[in-house]
Amino acid sequence: MTNIILCGGSGTRLWPISRTLMPKQFVKLFTSEDKKQSLFQLTVNRNSKNCNTQYIVSNAEQYFLALDQLEVLGKTNNKYLLEPVGRNTAPAIALACLDLPYDEIVLVTPSDHLIKDEEEYAKVLTQAKELASEDNLVTFGITPQFAETGFGYIEASGLYPTHALASGASPFSGRDVKAFHEKPNKETAEEYVKLGNYYWNSGMFCFKAGVFLDELKTHSPKIYETSKLAYDNANKETIVRITHEDMSNIPEDSIDYAVMEKSTKVKVIPSNIAWSDVGSFDALYEELPKDENGNTKNDNHIGIDSKNNLIYGNERKIATVDIEDTIIVDTGDALLISKKGSSQKVKQVVAKVRETTQLHNIHLTGHRPWGTYTVLEEQEGYKVKRIEVKPGKRLSLQKHYHRNEHWIVVSGTATVTVGTEKRYVRPNESTYIKMGELHRLENEGKIPVILIEAQVGEYTGEDDIVRVDDDFKR
Repeated sequence: MTNIILCGGSGTRLWPISRTLMPKQFVKLFTSEDKKQSLFQLTVNRNSKNCNTQYIVSNAEQYFLALDQLEVLGKTNNKYLLEPVGRNTAPAIALACLDLPYDEIVLVTPSDHLIKDEEEYAKVLTQAKELASEDNLVTFGITPQFAETGFGYIEASGLYPTHALASGASPFSGRDVKAFHEKPNKETAEEYVKLGNYYWNSGMFCFKAGVFLDELKTHSPKIYETSKLAYDNANKETIVRITHEDMSNIPEDSIDYAVMEKSTKVKVIPSNIAWSDVGSFDALYEELPKDENGNTKNDNHIGIDSKNNLIYGNERKIATVDIEDTIIVDTGDALLISKKGSSQKVKQVVAKVRETTQLHNIHLTGHRPWGTYTVLEEQEGYKVKRIEVKPGKRLSLQKHYHRNEHWIVVSGTATVTVGTEKRYVRPNESTYIKMGELHRLENEGKIPVILIEAQVGEYTGEDDIVRVDDDFKR
């Protein structure tokens, strides 16, 4: 079985922790086996117990994040498909399935969900695999714990679990799907929970790759045809790279609308697996360890008569006095303060942030395939960065039209190319790159190269880069 992991989405409801170039699934929020791990890493670890291969579907930026985090886990049996632009889940899943054998059973999962009851989860997957082998399209319905208005619902045929258990049926038996329902209002959600045959739509699926494609061709032929054309035209040398034009020509639609709501082959497995989509700070608060006062554990927090707060911040001390039921998130370049219960409104904050800044897009520390950079100081006319280049990696051969750069090496030995000249720059040595000059930074050594970069010019944005040659095909 292959685990197709969908890495799209920027997780705006967890801003400022989550940004476009470091979305929530890659932020290391949770502790597992005494190590900080991301939701993506937890997803891989959980599903690799039941799947032979991880198939990562992402954009180019997230591909490198996934690559790094899989390397930490020691997972090498991975496939990748890169989307130049997102077109929702139906095309993403279709493109991955086109790259797999017809009878390959796939488990499709988001990369940003948390499942804590792995014993029950393993039982659910066993049943899903059996149903998928019989050419069913299987979805997982989460047994609702309360009347949630933020999720879609799956309506199963008949009542459950009372009737099913009375007849001796397994609690994991797949059931026919009567309908999919959009996010309800509070009254409707309460009615769903009372009825007993409505489940939260988890966004997880299991089926044969070829069976899904057959159903897609039947019910959404335009998506199937354009996806197949995009796959046929793709560069498949090492990873599958879809062209921007072909991807843009695929109609944008979810798997629910494109296939699941129309097919007669859909089964739902009721699942009580301690699931969370960690879709808000209120949801995150429930999943993080807490101290004796109900505050999330944080070594940087000093609390005086404060309780039941989510406190997140790794850079500065956060002191609270007589604060209760509050969300406080500090990321160095942005501070969020919200009442608990109101954190869904963070999406409105992000919409405002987009109007004037790039704070929705990237943290002070940006992750690149060659390493990282951290903005230490930025004012009009100049920017100062700390740059770390991994051993054996190099930046693109590039030039800038609006800035000069001065590099000072702090640690390691940098190989620097400026124009046609190539030389080594050692600790406490520096080099200067004039505006418009072709240049490249490389680490040929065994330890990371760390340097301070001072940019001076009328514009120091990250998009003032003209790449002439790039190892990572950006």
